[in-house]
Amino acid sequence: MRNAAPGFSSGRRRGALRAAAAAAVLPLALISAPASAHEAAEELRADLDEILSDPSLAVSGVVVLDPGTGERLYERDAAESLLPASNMKLFTSAAALEVLGPDHTFSTQVVAGERRGYRGAVDSLYLVGGGDPTLTADDIDALAEEVADAGVRLVRGDVYADDTWFDGERLVDDWWPEDEPYAYSAQISALTVAHGERYDTGVTEVVVSPGTRGEAPRVDLGAAAGYAELDNRAVTGAPGSANTLWVDRPAGANTVVVGGSIPEGASPVTALRTVEEPALLAGHLFEQALERHGVTVEGDVEAGAVPGRGRTEVLGSHTSPELSEIFVPFLKLSNNGHAEMLIKSIGRETAGEGTWEAGLTGVEEALTGLGVDTSGMVFHDGSGLSRTDRTTADAVTGLLAEARDEDWYPVFREALPVAGEADQFTGGTLRFRMGGTAAQGAVRAKTGTMSGVSALSGYVSGPDGELVFSVLNNGHTGPAPTGVQDAVAIRLAEYLGNTASQGVSPLSARAPQPGGELECSWELTC
Repeated sequence: MRNAAPGFSSGRRRGALRAAAAAAVLPLALISAPASAHEAAEELRADLDEILSDPSLAVSGVVVLDPGTGERLYERDAAESLLPASNMKLFTSAAALEVLGPDHTFSTQVVAGERRGYRGAVDSLYLVGGGDPTLTADDIDALAEEVADAGVRLVRGDVYADDTWFDGERLVDDWWPEDEPYAYSAQISALTVAHGERYDTGVTEVVVSPGTRGEAPRVDLGAAAGYAELDNRAVTGAPGSANTLWVDRPAGANTVVVGGSIPEGASPVTALRTVEEPALLAGHLFEQALERHGVTVEGDVEAGAVPGRGRTEVLGSHTSPELSEIFVPFLKLSNNGHAEMLIKSIGRETAGEGTWEAGLTGVEEALTGLGVDTSGMVFHDGSGLSRTDRTTADAVTGLLAEARDEDWYPVFREALPVAGEADQFTGGTLRFRMGGTAAQGAVRAKTGTMSGVSALSGYVSGPDGELVFSVLNNGHTGPAPTGVQDAVAIRLAEYLGNTASQGVSPLSARAPQPGGELECSWELTC
């Protein structure tokens, strides 16, 4: 039987008591059950103060908001302009849904130049990108099959990769050059190949297998075989020796460099590495697919746009899944390439220009139209990889609250990672966080981590309602303070009447968590 004071649920009382019992460092006042909703809120604020007293923290912008009433239950440095890391994707995704719509699709076409001589020959073929972040090698193969089915047997000239739907700027100007080999910093193009079920764009899967001791290991460049160069400096070491293998792609070079040592008999090592000019990789795969389907290409693969004059003919077309479906791998796994392609697509839609400048202007205008205060923000990219980006906890919670009133909100909410849910495409970057706590299944939030920056912002739901929250940590020392963020989310979940299956308290969750300095999805650890 419930025995709660008016206006305060027993669920909230039980949450406060559990937190007090589990951590002796909490104030003695937490031991007594609150007599009102006001006291419950006061206890919540005291607990959050205690959680955020972690000495490793430097600056923390924090807001907890009741979106139904507009009441601020907690705030700390709410208007401080801070680096958002991948929390920037919250703004990008909301703007994309507002501007493009959940049912938006992306088109990739094959356009033929004039047919001359016998009907089975064309002068040239153009693979034309339309900004699809999910175009796979299988999709390209299907387009080649359409060309063959149209009766083409010979391409007298070149196959052109046309990515002019976006501009030619491949990387944001302040992204770190040392990040360029890695999938989270791939070049952005309107024509790019997506790898695997995560749809990582602009990359190839490199597999290194040991040979015989003293010999070079075998290296498979995956999709980029025949496109990228290989510089194999590695050696096969003695069985049981240290594995010191490394795989790199120097900035500005379309060469995969492999070095170090891999022990004889060891399992193959797999690494995703970016390529130079992703559109040309797509063209390379298209040319190979044409040959498989009986279409001979006499020329080369080049970059080039469909001519504005002369006769052309569309021979094949591929349509992507709807944006609502693409949002799942995008937000769950914090895909930077998707974010930047969406920015340029927004620019195309709003200004007829597939550029970062036009797209970011479109983002800011869309957010302002939604009622989000962007005065403390700086928009420099869509993913949050840029260290010029700035936002505030106020702006993040403002966006989260305003989004609840939009028709596209179910898509936005569903795409956020869910705490403690093991399935990759449910839990995403939160799949290994907050399991067994009151937050499991109750917290849907966007993560964000890079050197010196970490964030967690989203929704907490429970029997007693829903809250929106944002925790932006900048300048911390040591590991990313994901444990602090988790502790905040767990305490909010308890406040809303959720219970823990394993009795994990917020303060015990606050302990430093294992992990690197990047999003776990970027490091392929979640």
